[in-house]
Amino acid sequence: MKMQRESAIIDNRFLPCFLIVFAIALSPVSHGQEWTRFRGPNGQGISHADTIPIRWNEKDYNWKIKLPGGGHSSPVLWSDKVFITSEDRQANRGILLAISISDGNLLWQKEYALTSYRMNGFNSYASATPVVDADHVYVLWPTQKETILMALDHQGNEIWKRDFGGVHSKHGPSISPIAYNDIIVLTHEHEDNNKGKQSIWLAIDSKTGQTRWNLQRQNSPKNSYSTPCVYTPKTGSAQLLFTSQAHGMTGVDPNEGHVIWEVKSAFMERVVSSPVIAGELLIGTCGSGASGKRLIAIRPDTKDKSTGPVEIYKIDNNSAPFVPTSLAKDGLLFTFHDRGDVSCLRSATGEQLWREKPAGRFFGSPVWVNGSIYCITRDGDVVVIKAAPKYNLLAVNSLGEKRSRYSRYSRWEDIPSYFFTPDIHWGKGKVNKKRFLLQLSKNLTNITTQHK
Repeated sequence: MKMQRESAIIDNRFLPCFLIVFAIALSPVSHGQEWTRFRGPNGQGISHADTIPIRWNEKDYNWKIKLPGGGHSSPVLWSDKVFITSEDRQANRGILLAISISDGNLLWQKEYALTSYRMNGFNSYASATPVVDADHVYVLWPTQKETILMALDHQGNEIWKRDFGGVHSKHGPSISPIAYNDIIVLTHEHEDNNKGKQSIWLAIDSKTGQTRWNLQRQNSPKNSYSTPCVYTPKTGSAQLLFTSQAHGMTGVDPNEGHVIWEVKSAFMERVVSSPVIAGELLIGTCGSGASGKRLIAIRPDTKDKSTGPVEIYKIDNNSAPFVPTSLAKDGLLFTFHDRGDVSCLRSATGEQLWREKPAGRFFGSPVWVNGSIYCITRDGDVVVIKAAPKYNLLAVNSLGEKRSRYSRYSRWEDIPSYFFTPDIHWGKGKVNKKRFLLQLSKNLTNITTQHK
């Protein structure tokens, strides 16, 4: 019973903590998009690349490098550079690396001394996924004593640095920022406390590091680890979309930082997954222990703007996922569950079309590429499923790195981030084919996409 209780605590804690980061990049050359943030463009896990292998083996590896330590962040990509964080747990240091996509060479490495604190054994100093744009890479180092946000140029020179104070959380902080236009957006939430710490959401000027706005928020019995995204209604301006136990689902004006609408009762448990945009519906989940408790679909407003947000449907049973973020594509909603089940629903109604268990348990989130869905199990297997209303398991690829369930450096929430990189320099000549990255525990691997 003690083991089960510990597992329940750990399962619901981290959003950006991964067992494995399976990365497929969206081509900046062919599609004009970079992989700049957690879960790619707008955090929806959708790549418009037209090729990725369904199956592969070690013979397909172009290069493989050893990283200096573990961590819970996902790599991000701009042009020919991959940026990723790591940690030195014994020395209480965070590490930011820039790696060449073409050959895996280390371009530069920066290390930062962080304040030691008692974190959950599955947490990490490298818990936040960086954000990158044409000018800078932005990295967040949150602890219980400090929350440091800094901007560096692509050559590793520090541009600015801010400290927002520590995070009051039983298990330690685990949050990832996002970029929108010329601001960096992050949540700085605290659990209930008598230390005067108050939760806020922040927007920081990406050029100067100055605060554009901050929005006072309520504390909560349990921190949420959701990463926001941008929702743009058919008529109206873009909104920042947040999900949390304390405030439910919230739309915020990105320019002024005020609440546009809010469904405060949406979630009765901790929110770990990130919000999903399914046409006119916004979908989120919450849970506790090792299972989801609710999946809810909300329409922010009616077409004639006569009413506020409306709940379209909700699922209050084990059909709701908890840690993995769902994926919406072509009228279907695919949910991957902590216990290993995969479901396909009609995103407009919540009707379940199928539910199967293809492999092991999931803590990672699915990503769609060219009609297939990829997701990684806790055992290090990449499950490939046809994105269709009928179940079709295409492949289960072993990454060859199994982990102990209670390993100190395991990557708990193995949410994948996807990168495609065409037209890169490889070997002696230019190779006009796409490749993708696999971060396996403490290794980073580049794989060709010749095999389908």
